Amino acid sequence: MKTPLCDLSYCELETLVKQSGEPKYRADQLAKHIAAYDGFEMFTDLPKRCTATLENAYCDRPLTERTRVESSDGAVRYLFETQDGDLVESVFLPHGYGNSVCVSCQVGCAMGCVFCASGYYGLKRNLSAGEILAQALYIARDKKDDGGVRKIVMMGSGSPLANYDNTIKFIRMITSPKSLNIGMRSVSVSTCGIPDKIIKLADDGFTGTLSLSLHAATDEKRKKIMRVANSYTVREIIGAMREFFDKTRRRVVIEYILIDGFNDTDGDISELKKLLKGLCCHVNLIPLNPTDGCDLKPCSKKHAYAFCDKLHGAGISATVRRSMGSDVAGACGQLKNRTVEQQRKKS
Repeated sequence: MKTPLCDLSYCELETLVKQSGEPKYRADQLAKHIAAYDGFEMFTDLPKRCTATLENAYCDRPLTERTRVESSDGAVRYLFETQDGDLVESVFLPHGYGNSVCVSCQVGCAMGCVFCASGYYGLKRNLSAGEILAQALYIARDKKDDGGVRKIVMMGSGSPLANYDNTIKFIRMITSPKSLNIGMRSVSVSTCGIPDKIIKLADDGFTGTLSLSLHAATDEKRKKIMRVANSYTVREIIGAMREFFDKTRRRVVIEYILIDGFNDTDGDISELKKLLKGLCCHVNLIPLNPTDGCDLKPCSKKHAYAFCDKLHGAGISATVRRSMGSDVAGACGQLKNRTVEQQRKKS
């Protein structure tokens, strides 16, 4: 499997050009082609010898579109195939204030959240920084006439902080003026809660939005739905989130999937109030998106808004998130899993 050309940062492109004996401006030419997700056949401003050398060592487009499904609300879920045949999902989310792309960072996931389809087959491998970047570049090119891409959300399949080195390199590349030049504050990173990596993210200069997938305010409940809860307590994780805020002064987001009869009671509101006291945060309430093989059920929309109102009464900032793409296997991993099962049936 060849190294994706988009795995190279601008500094690495400069080094490559220098080592190849080419003039320095070639790095800018390469960066423009990478940002446009061009194939080598479009590198016509480079000498043929230069392009031939690149083709021999690198892959121009590490992801190819396998299929896509479009939602009635404008969301588009893409299923990409990697060079080695793995399947990766990404989602285009249209918004009046700037279109977003939700990218995946791993093939599968090891976190084992019972409500999430991403980890159904476990973790196969990490995606490289270039493979993560390629998802955004491809969709930005595809949706150029619809306003392009202005926001990046790392909430697809996989755990970004469990693939830390590639995640931070991707963030630095996507925010570079030589790439899509996405503003750092327009980048959101999701985590199930890995305390040391949360703190490292702040130390490494990330000032975007950090979202914690909490989903339960006590260790007892969290262990029933999230494998990562066996490694870290909610107090440890929230402590790391407090430190992240202290270092970045960026309000954090608490993602909270509402599961009927499990984590949507008055007792849960009381526990959330105690846990989040003094933390500069916003709670994003998400009615559960049912997935194949999971018996958990979402609460009613009415109950979700009532829960939200009670959080407000407890002094906690909260909103109920608008779900997009639910009519086209919108949850992480669903399109991939259904495609895999269809292939198995055919074989």
